[in-house]
Amino acid sequence: MNFENAERPAILGGLPVRPDGPPSWPRADREVDIAIRKLIESGDWGRYHGPHVPDLCRRLAEYQDVEHVLPCSSGTVAVELALRGVGVAANDEVILAGYDFKANFQNILCLHAIPVLVDLDPSNWQLDCEKLSSAITVRTKAILISHLHGGFVDAPKVRQIADSHGIPVIEDICQCPGAMLFGRRAGNWGDVSVLSFGGSKLLTAGRGGAVLTPRTDVAERIKRYVHRGNDAYPLSEAQAAIVRPQIDRLDDLNRCRREFVQKLTSRLTANAGLTALQSPTENTVSAYYKVGFQYRSVDFYGMPRSLFIESLQAEGIAFDSGFRGLHLIHASRRFRAAGELTQTSRADLEMLTLHHPVLLEGTEAIDEVVAAIEKVRKGAEEIQSRHVTK
Repeated sequence: MNFENAERPAILGGLPVRPDGPPSWPRADREVDIAIRKLIESGDWGRYHGPHVPDLCRRLAEYQDVEHVLPCSSGTVAVELALRGVGVAANDEVILAGYDFKANFQNILCLHAIPVLVDLDPSNWQLDCEKLSSAITVRTKAILISHLHGGFVDAPKVRQIADSHGIPVIEDICQCPGAMLFGRRAGNWGDVSVLSFGGSKLLTAGRGGAVLTPRTDVAERIKRYVHRGNDAYPLSEAQAAIVRPQIDRLDDLNRCRREFVQKLTSRLTANAGLTALQSPTENTVSAYYKVGFQYRSVDFYGMPRSLFIESLQAEGIAFDSGFRGLHLIHASRRFRAAGELTQTSRADLEMLTLHHPVLLEGTEAIDEVVAAIEKVRKGAEEIQSRHVTK
């Protein structure tokens, strides 16, 4: 693309860096296409008990090196089942980061338990393990950790603290299937872990999810809850058949995404304003559903994050805000805050995320992302003068 003819920000009427917008997801996939055709030919797409769900479970168990895989209808349901599997009940406490997917908080409430919010590590905006021990009480029944936006919770530290108190760990890997953390597959640090096959996820069937656990007692507790003459939260044969071939290519695609992120962040190091979330480096291999950045408006002439996002989206780049701070969107009577949530409030205001489909494109796409950011930076003062911020 000739960037010289597109120097004016698109939000001000200039030519977008990516006129066709961000790449769509899911991508065209030959193996998925073959799987769908076979489903139609065999009629397996409409069967209650076919070969595809068991085959997917075997493949996931092999990939994750875990004994029990329980498929289900969504990642959200998977979290609920994980909570039930470790025995969370009414009036129990479940610890999680103050910044997390809203459904994780809601699932705790669904069981009439109490979410206990812990602040974030300022370096990577993941759960701050240094504040974990002080959040534990005699009512603590589980610790729920989510690895978000390309970053990682310090799972070995969480595991050490949890084991010293006899508390199970639920590991949410919906954003990072295939990642490695301190030499273990992400998901293998928890007593139970959860996956999502939602429409935007790295492994996708439009909907669906799975619970993974090495613990037979957890698996049996979940089975007793979902089996009601049939499966109350099923994954269909069609969904399983679509996900299955994607697992075989997950590591290769994650490698491509990492290479893109490494090149992109190296290009951005000279530019203040966007700082990628830091992760542990020892035997760690990231997976990127979102690429998280800490945004500093001062480096964009005070441009609010919302206007920065609007400006980048006008250029065809899929930047967005992250989650909301859980303490800011729920009544205080519904949770307990384990100390101040200062970094959580910062993340609520300053988190930026780049959606993953562009990470499978080449060097030109990196150039486009960098060029779009620089266009917005150069035009930041004029953009603000012409637009009412949200």
